[in-house]
Amino acid sequence: MLSSGLRISGRSLRPGSSRPICPRCYATASTSTDDEWQVIIGLEIHAQIRSNRKLFSRAPLSYGHAPNTHVEPLDTAIPGSLPVLDLEAIRLGIITALALNCRVNHRSTFDRKHYFYHDIPASYQITQHYNPLARDGSLQIFKGDNNAQRDLLVKIQQLQIEQAFVGDDRLVDLNRAGTGLMEIVTDPDMRSAEEAGAFVRKLQSLLRRVGSGDGDMEKGNLRVDANISVHRPGTPFGTRCEIKNLNSVRYLQQAIEFERKRHIAHYLSSDAPLPQETRTLNEITGETMPLRSKENAEDYRYMPDSNLPAMSYLDTLRAGLPELPWETVNRISSTYGVPKSDVETLLGLDEYTAVGIKYLDDVAQGDTKLGKRALNWIVHETLGQLNKANKTWTPETVPVELMRELVSAVESSKVTGTNAKVILKHVLDTPSAGRRGLPDLLAELGIKTADSFDLDAVCREAIEALPLVAADVRGGQTKAVGRLMGEVMRRSGGAADARKAREVILELLK
Repeated sequence: MLSSGLRISGRSLRPGSSRPICPRCYATASTSTDDEWQVIIGLEIHAQIRSNRKLFSRAPLSYGHAPNTHVEPLDTAIPGSLPVLDLEAIRLGIITALALNCRVNHRSTFDRKHYFYHDIPASYQITQHYNPLARDGSLQIFKGDNNAQRDLLVKIQQLQIEQAFVGDDRLVDLNRAGTGLMEIVTDPDMRSAEEAGAFVRKLQSLLRRVGSGDGDMEKGNLRVDANISVHRPGTPFGTRCEIKNLNSVRYLQQAIEFERKRHIAHYLSSDAPLPQETRTLNEITGETMPLRSKENAEDYRYMPDSNLPAMSYLDTLRAGLPELPWETVNRISSTYGVPKSDVETLLGLDEYTAVGIKYLDDVAQGDTKLGKRALNWIVHETLGQLNKANKTWTPETVPVELMRELVSAVESSKVTGTNAKVILKHVLDTPSAGRRGLPDLLAELGIKTADSFDLDAVCREAIEALPLVAADVRGGQTKAVGRLMGEVMRRSGGAADARKAREVILELLK
């Protein structure tokens, strides 16, 4: 079967058809706007559960170990071996469902999905078909999230727990056979590649924050199947095609955009229905290619798994939900009046425990004005210097009490911003310095504070040292006051508050 992007004599063939699609139709499809055509997108997310063992086998999860070394009898389907459910995986699944605003089923069951694959010795996968863990959830996307152009509520059809089989494409390696997965199925609510990308990004941050998964697409710990169709607004949805196993947000958006153009080109060149297919993305060319037709639903012969009893959900898990990432961003930005981008940077230091946010809260201690200044010193000054030095941040890099002392000193004009940066650099360059208090650091670096000298007296000395400049200022040349302020800063060792020094000088020269 030929790819829709393959050209023969300057024309493109539709998959499964000898009739070529006019190149002009592809050009028209590439420039069509959402006013003419609309893309309809639904996603199926397969997220690996962050557990240390397999879903129904006590064998540990294996990454990079010798093949078939982390295997128990159940993994090889030895007769008589029975599944032992990982209750931690179920707990993490329920917490994820609650975070997604799902209705958790109080009774949930497992089923067998029968099909052949070389890494499935039993020839069936244990999944949830009839009674999944949860249904009817939602995830809010906001305008600007990963370039989303509108606010959008993506509805979640269901969340189910199932086995994954992740092995070599040709050889049998059962090390990861039976890994626990959450399959999260959305409604077809997304209308652009950017909205689909925003949904996946937000889901990744949710999984990390509740601790149920790492969302690492590069390692294959989260994969996406995209269901795509197009139609003209006001008409029925077109034929849906499924793109399997997309392992990055970039590839997801690439596949959606290619399919949008392919579907539109088909409808512009033919009155025949678009073939319903399962397709894959060629990551080199950015084109999708057919895997198999889907004219009829596949019969997996689902049946309840008699070896696994029904599960009942306990409401006590709801109380253990942490503050979700977007809730944290909204709380911090509104409480301290700071940009959301700065809060997201701080949150990104550790999405699992939000240790950066806790650090900020500990520094501010409820003082909103101090918190606003502290966020700037943490994100822009501390992280900025660490990034330049290729160093990582921890809460011990600048202890909470020292950061609070430093920010408070700047806020009260006791220490100038310039001197505070000198102190911070010294602490970052000398780890042991962080264990000392601000007074010791000031003495060690020979830095004066604003309360250690008489500002009026220093300003009078500066005026007496530069009488001609003082006369210029008296004559109305206010720009010349900068030279007097420079003299004040020199005599005070850089400790004088520049704003206050200017006020004092002008008052004295009246």
